[in-house]
Amino acid sequence: MPFFKYIFILFPVLLFSQVNDFEQDTTSYEYLIIKGDSIPRTAIDLDEVMLLHKLKFDSKEDRIRYLILRRKTLKVYPYAKLAADRLDSLTKHLAKLTKNRDKKRYTKRIQKYIEGEFSEELKKMSRTEGQILVKLIHRQTGTTTFDLIKELRSGWRAFWYNTTASMFDISLKREFDPINEKEDYLIEDILQRNFQSGRLVRQKSAIPFDFYDLTNKWLYSGSEKTPE
Repeated sequence: MPFFKYIFILFPVLLFSQVNDFEQDTTSYEYLIIKGDSIPRTAIDLDEVMLLHKLKFDSKEDRIRYLILRRKTLKVYPYAKLAADRLDSLTKHLAKLTKNRDKKRYTKRIQKYIEGEFSEELKKMSRTEGQILVKLIHRQTGTTTFDLIKELRSGWRAFWYNTTASMFDISLKREFDPINEKEDYLIEDILQRNFQSGRLVRQKSAIPFDFYDLTNKWLYSGSEKTPE
């Protein structure tokens, strides 16, 4: 799918043996008193740890579908993360450039790098993998692939690539919507589990949602079950 190459232009717990109550000093900072040493509470940066529910499936078919979705999600997530990283890098660097000529030159250099590094892998993606990639790019950047191409290329080019993608049942306008689409929730579930295990590098979603609320909605609504 050659149109994919344009996507990427832009693109635990601490244990303390002795911990007293918080104490306030005159600077309004909160301190932890640990073995006689005072440490500003703001200086302690803890990684977020999510308590994930135990996976349960209503049928063997549901389990198989989840495993297939997991395989595809794990395959394409690194490319979506790369898109977000490249977009952030591109935006920051372009902000430092004043001449349009320099901006175009830098953008083209990023494009050639991405194409040379990943174009062959992208061509091997299936239709469903391509659609998951489009949704994950929206998750990572907060912008649809269509709008990213439109912003960095032109409205006509974005329209053309969306038309080409639609021939393969892929929409570049597709958003990541775990609130209303159960498959997207399952994709987020897969991501969170693999962030937790260290298999994937965590990248916070640019789309606002509460994962626990989504779990209650999709898995526990109307049931007495609670997440384990």
